Amino acid sequence: MLAFYGLMVALISRGHFMALLVQKFGGTSVGSAERIAAVADRIIRARAKGHRLVVVVSAMSGETNRLVQLAQQINPSAGGRDYDMVIATGEQVTVGLLALALQHRGCKAQALLGWQVPIETDQAFGKARIQNIASENIHRLLDEDQVVIVAGFQGVTEVGEVTTLGRGGSDTTAVAIAAAIKADECQIFTDVDGVYTTDPRVVERARKLSKITFEEMLEMASLGSKVLQIRSVEFAGKYNVPLRVLSSFDEGPGTLITLDNEESTMEQPLISGIAFSRDEAKITVQGVPDVPGAAYQILGPIGAANIEVDMIVQNVGMNKTTDFTFTIQRGDYKKAMKVLESSLVNMSGVQLKGTEDICKVSLVGVGMRSHAGIASQMFKVLADEVINIQMISTSEIKISIVINEKYLELAVRALHTAFGLDAPQDLSEIAETPSA
Repeated sequence: MLAFYGLMVALISRGHFMALLVQKFGGTSVGSAERIAAVADRIIRARAKGHRLVVVVSAMSGETNRLVQLAQQINPSAGGRDYDMVIATGEQVTVGLLALALQHRGCKAQALLGWQVPIETDQAFGKARIQNIASENIHRLLDEDQVVIVAGFQGVTEVGEVTTLGRGGSDTTAVAIAAAIKADECQIFTDVDGVYTTDPRVVERARKLSKITFEEMLEMASLGSKVLQIRSVEFAGKYNVPLRVLSSFDEGPGTLITLDNEESTMEQPLISGIAFSRDEAKITVQGVPDVPGAAYQILGPIGAANIEVDMIVQNVGMNKTTDFTFTIQRGDYKKAMKVLESSLVNMSGVQLKGTEDICKVSLVGVGMRSHAGIASQMFKVLADEVINIQMISTSEIKISIVINEKYLELAVRALHTAFGLDAPQDLSEIAETPSA
């Protein structure tokens, strides 16, 4: 079965299989009239190969930010129902323009807003979650040989209120529609040509991956990789939707995100990629009584303030006290310190310390499951570069560390080389050695 599936995916990517595809184009891809025209031409080429298409688009690049700023100018505390009604309009413009571009090229196309599909969500305005997609309208238009163009990022409640799914929600829209209509593949077109072993702006010899598992991509996305929204990867994994990341501007096979092929005779690589995040801060509470409930006294108020905690380390001392250290997003640092200063005021002997000059670096790979020694190799590489590790967190397929931010790029480059992730050097760039 898996062999057949692999063959089908290969045929789709080469254009030899008439498939039902969901294609998603982000804001950069539709950022101008010229780029919308280029997207229309790409859709025409896919249609010429016999594919049936549902196309999901974001608002034009910068448009959502403009609408947010406009709403906040009118009302600094803007939010809720009417705020969503404003910022959902960006996608309405894009779907209409793309439909017009396709019609101008002689291609039958129809644009649908979230409520016209409909994409049914809960009532959590600004961060709504999809509950159901009624696929009848989409199938009817496909049967009429239309290209169906759907507004991403938006949905509708059961009482007809417009909602938005949160930033990056168009990716989730695309994957959810692909699951609902049982598409052969969901293709995410963006300004990069695939998923890389790490950020090519930090490591020039980063390699583009031909395939990565849902598990690995989910870890990469949660640890700092910005290629895909986390919720879209979760959705794809839950409903087993083959997901492919492609470039809007260049041709190529991109990166396929799929289930692990257990029948593969090839060994999984130890490490698939290195993710990192600069958006980190660390807080330490020293001298906390080592008694039940102490951790809740610290993290309870933090959670109540809607501050998300990432890594946690607790060190117990000889004097029946403990040092409690955790990381949060850097943007929440000042808020978290104020919360703790207030909530710990009656806890005698406690000292509060914090810093914003840290970063997180993570190794990700399903190969870790069957190979020992990954952590020790990682620690040796960092020791050789005289980089001190402040915190460590592990799971079955990842190892994350916290280090001083000034060492981020050095650490990523050294680990990328040490774990064999560097792309082969281009021989044309190597000067010919003179003969003796």
